[in-house]
Amino acid sequence: MGNAVLGPVERIVKATRYSLRGLIDAWRTQAPLRYECFVLAIIVPLACSLRTTAVERSLLIGSWLLVIVVELINSAIETVVDRIGSEPHDLSGRAKDLGSAAVFCSIILAVTIWLILCLG
Repeated sequence: MGNAVLGPVERIVKATRYSLRGLIDAWRTQAPLRYECFVLAIIVPLACSLRTTAVERSLLIGSWLLVIVVELINSAIETVVDRIGSEPHDLSGRAKDLGSAAVFCSIILAVTIWLILCLG
């Protein structure tokens, strides 16, 4: 059955299956993602225990969820680069470095939000 004849519910079900398959694969193969999820498991109760508004709690938790989203995108980039070939290439290295830089920037953003809201 092609996508053109799928109804909206079937599309949502299929998309959810693909997403869950991706999350399971990422959990299984990407150690940095597992570490970031462990940090999230600490951050959520910590953010909820602080005397903050709902918006501030959303920023505290959401900033770390963004780290996980960027890590998933970085993992996708690395997977595609590895699929193309294993021989060293400047562009392959640049793509992987840029993905890593995006993760780094998202972590800096999360840490900055936590510092501002907890110390400010």
